[in-house]
Amino acid sequence: MSTLATVFTTGLAAEAKVARAAGFPALIGAGNHEQTTALVDHALERAKCLVSFGVAGALAPGLRPGDVILSGDVIGDDGRWRPTDDFHTRILDLAWQIGAFEGPVLGSRTILSTEVAKRGAWRKTGALAVDMESAVVARAADAAGIPFLVLRAIADPAMRELPPAALIPLAENGTPALARVLAEVLRRPRQIPTLLALAREMQQALAALAAPARALRGLLATP
Repeated sequence: MSTLATVFTTGLAAEAKVARAAGFPALIGAGNHEQTTALVDHALERAKCLVSFGVAGALAPGLRPGDVILSGDVIGDDGRWRPTDDFHTRILDLAWQIGAFEGPVLGSRTILSTEVAKRGAWRKTGALAVDMESAVVARAADAAGIPFLVLRAIADPAMRELPPAALIPLAENGTPALARVLAEVLRRPRQIPTLLALAREMQQALAALAAPARALRGLLATP
C-alpha cells in the first residue's frame, strides 16, 4: 500500500500541518460535517486509505492530554465500522510500538462539551474518545472498499467542561474565528482560565501526534 495513496482528514489547520510534516496530504474539514464529507468524497478518486487524524476529546476517564489512540474501530450514529482481522493485527502491533491506546472511537456530528455528555457517551458506546471526522472517514472508506485508520491524541480529558468560546465554529480554513472568540471572551471573561488550560492541552496533543504520524508510514507502506 503506497503512502502516497493515503489521505489524512483533519478538522483543524494545525492538525493538517502535523500530517503534512509527516509526508501525508491532508484535508481540512473545519469541524463542518458537510464540508468534511464533500472533501472526503472527492479524495476517494485517488485515495487507497483514509486516516482520521488530529486531536480528540477523551470519553474514557483514564485518558490524559497527549495520550495517543490508534484505531480501526469507529462508532457513528448510523453504524459501526471495524478493520479486517489482518489489518487489525497490524494496528495492534503499531499501537504497541508507539505506546498508543487501541480501542473504539466515537464519530459525532456535534461537540460533546460537558462532563455529563462525555460520560453518557462513554457508558453508551464504550468508545475511548470522540471527534467529528472519524465517522465520515469510516463510512466513506467502507463504501469505497478501502481501509481506514484513526490516529488521534487526547486534548480535553473526560472531566473537562468546554467553555462557550471553545464552541464557536472554526473558519472554513480550519483556524479559529478570532473576532468571534474575542467577543465571547470579553462578554464572559471568567472562561479565560479554562481557555488557557485548553490551549495547553491542545499543544500537548498536537506535539504528541508528530512521532506517531511518522511511524504510520511504516504500517501503510506494508502491502
